[in-house]
Amino acid sequence: MTNHVLIIDYGSQFTQLIARKTRALGYFASILPAGLPLDEALGQEPGALILSGGPASVTDPGAPRLDPLLLEAKIPVLGICYGMQLLAQNLGGALSREAHGEYGPAFFFPDAGSPLFKGLGTAKSWRVWMSHGDRVTQAPPDFRVIGKTGDLDVAAMSQESRKIFGLQFHPEVHHTEIGEKVLRNFLALAGLSPDWRMSSFAKEATAEIARVVGPDRKVLLALSGGVDSTVAAALLTRAVGKNLHCVFVDNGLLRLDEAREVYESLHGAYPDLDLKVVDASKEFLEKLRGVSDPEAKRKIIGHAFIDVFSREARKLGKIDFLAQGTLYPDVIESISPQGPSALIKSHHNVGALPPDLRFTLIEPLKSLFKDEVRALGAELGVPPRLLWRHPFPGPGLAIRVVGAVTEEALTLVRQADAIVREEILAFGLEREVWQAFAVLLNVRAVGVMGDGRSYGNVVAIRAVTSVDAMTADWARLPDALLARFSTRIINEVPGVGRVLYDISSKPPSTIEFE
Repeated sequence: MTNHVLIIDYGSQFTQLIARKTRALGYFASILPAGLPLDEALGQEPGALILSGGPASVTDPGAPRLDPLLLEAKIPVLGICYGMQLLAQNLGGALSREAHGEYGPAFFFPDAGSPLFKGLGTAKSWRVWMSHGDRVTQAPPDFRVIGKTGDLDVAAMSQESRKIFGLQFHPEVHHTEIGEKVLRNFLALAGLSPDWRMSSFAKEATAEIARVVGPDRKVLLALSGGVDSTVAAALLTRAVGKNLHCVFVDNGLLRLDEAREVYESLHGAYPDLDLKVVDASKEFLEKLRGVSDPEAKRKIIGHAFIDVFSREARKLGKIDFLAQGTLYPDVIESISPQGPSALIKSHHNVGALPPDLRFTLIEPLKSLFKDEVRALGAELGVPPRLLWRHPFPGPGLAIRVVGAVTEEALTLVRQADAIVREEILAFGLEREVWQAFAVLLNVRAVGVMGDGRSYGNVVAIRAVTSVDAMTADWARLPDALLARFSTRIINEVPGVGRVLYDISSKPPSTIEFE
């Protein structure tokens, strides 16, 4: 057994949070979908298993099941919500299906004598987060009940000699105030050591990439200037040095001075980096001429990028590997992802590239979450200005111009966006706000400028807080900052007569307007 924590995903919206919180505690965690063969799960030599929650009812005929043999492997197990109900179902407990589920906060009364709740303090109850329809009405034989709520007689259970535990609440959710301590206690009871460090990941990943690529073969990276591709470039530079070739495509849809900033920052940190900047702005804008539909914009931009990238790849001669900044959330529902020991998989026609461009794909970040990518970047010495840049959509400013994309519209939104970013930085909020940007709306509004009637463009400001962009809330920015946005944009960006602030959250809205 190893210090690897394996999470079996039964479809919970919180499964990624389990992995992220476990890693934050110093334990490497990965996720496998329920239903995979037992040997694939055990082949990863997990030191502990966590069974996630899920939207199904364990009483449904087609509901995801737990292979009973997994419980005979003598691996410590923590079942969360649906996972606890599966434990009860497989080990002889009793369950009931409720007419009305329990969703939201509840007060949990732990058994102070249980080692799972060691060190919680003297309070008799703790606020936890519930999200379930079924409930365990009787713990399995040889299990003892170690926690209750006002509505649940069996809110937690354990079989300590086998190190099997069940929780009806979600310890991974921020609203569960004892969640981190409970997870830490379970992992300690499992006998694991918190040895997951970004420094060790960087060392192992560098060595593995160098081994696979070898001393003479070439790696091509499409560098967007975003956090993911920048950190990938830093890691690949350490691993293969001069054999890394990066292509940055300036599609004319970038933020103000973005191409120059990316080039200068990367070359300042990595002076030997082979980075080619290709100015294809006219090509992209010509293909976008007159196009207003958001999906059509995205497809045109994607195809144009492939055309440009393919031309540049052919100019470099024989390329053996294509690198991508794929992150862990992108691969959780695909084939089993691994840590640094399995960074490589073969692909043809990658990313809709022409069939004659054949590469082996390298995804050095595919076991990391976004916050871990930033931690890796810091470990590798990526300049903070690049490391903490706000996420930027692949289609760029084209989807921050509502309606048709023109050079005039891009100039306007680019200037407004630069003001937003400058002021966020001046107020010291660049790390508190997930994204902050300007959007040019496809409307005009009447105003007064210079004692005369004006009929100017309307700019919306969007600023959100988030952890992983799966959900986001609108940022409660200081009034003084909102005033700066409005004053500067109206005074400094010709043609703008009104500034709005977006106060919608995701869901139901999306972060981007298009």
